[in-house]
Amino acid sequence: MGTPVEETAGRPSVPAGRPLTLFLGGDVMLGRGVDQVLPHRGDPELRESWARDARDYVALARAAHGPVPAPVDFDWSWGDALDVLGEISPAARGGRLGIYGFGGSAHLAAQVALAEGATVHVVTRSEAARRLALELGASSATDSAPPEPVDAALLFAPAGELVPVALSALEQGGTLVVAGIHLTDIPPLRYAEHLFRERSLCSVTANTRRDGAEFLAIASRIGARVETQPYAFDNADVALRDLAAGRVRGAAVLHIG
Repeated sequence: MGTPVEETAGRPSVPAGRPLTLFLGGDVMLGRGVDQVLPHRGDPELRESWARDARDYVALARAAHGPVPAPVDFDWSWGDALDVLGEISPAARGGRLGIYGFGGSAHLAAQVALAEGATVHVVTRSEAARRLALELGASSATDSAPPEPVDAALLFAPAGELVPVALSALEQGGTLVVAGIHLTDIPPLRYAEHLFRERSLCSVTANTRRDGAEFLAIASRIGARVETQPYAFDNADVALRDLAAGRVRGAAVLHIG
């Protein structure tokens, strides 16, 4: 049986007993003025008793606060809100994060989430990886599913059959991110079970040099522990077999020379 929720206007509210955080962000500009400084602005005509042209709001903003650039990027109108949201996202500030697969990248991501106050639940078939997850501070490490719904989840294992499993374990409004560059075929999804209540599924296709620099700075700040299992270069085939069988603890590293 799932966590009880109250229904409000036909939509589920916060589960009983869970804290609710509200994010209040003010408008950069009133009315449809923002639309008039974006790259593809719409018709400025308004049907308001106090304004008939959305560009009037741009003029008011400039009169009150100084120059307003035009055109601006789409994220300009958010001001600092996007950065603040990123800093206090549920999985990073006291929320619950599910991690599926626990290899080289996942055991580092888990440490970042833990350092930011998240409750981390790990799901992996590898017994050694489950032990490592618990050593690093994960609240649970199983080979099936998290013991409670999670606010967000990262899928590192290249197994498409885990997508519906991970989606069904999400709290309402939760997001599953596929973090790998390869994934086997995803089986059919059932809307009510896997996507309803505003659950979302997305992928991450690449990391930039800036992403790497930012991660290294974070890893240094939190004192991330890198767990490696070394192999001689001539034993690369053994390393691959161990990876496939889930026998690697952390990241497999080939030594050359």
